[in-house]
Amino acid sequence: MSTYVITVPGTFLSDLTDSARVAVEQRLRSADPHRTALGKQEDLDVLTVNDNGTFSIHVEVEADDSRTAERRARETAAGALREAGYTPEQAPLGPAVVTGIDNQA
Repeated sequence: MSTYVITVPGTFLSDLTDSARVAVEQRLRSADPHRTALGKQEDLDVLTVNDNGTFSIHVEVEADDSRTAERRARETAAGALREAGYTPEQAPLGPAVVTGIDNQA
């Protein structure tokens, strides 16, 4: 099993409040990529939001292969958004991509 750092892009189609941002970040804390060498080196924040509402969620995932890692990362991201009050229509996600693989996490 390997540790993957996965990026899941998306767009907030409704306003991201400060409290909602905190809620998303708290729900993603256990998957924060800063525990990996890549996450530390690249200083990847778990949630990056741009002025135009687009965002990237960076998470650490344990998996046997990249396809499984990407699926788990999307599930983690979608769950955090849902728990913070965002429907898939309010914060649609794009395809997850492998940002890096860290076999020494």
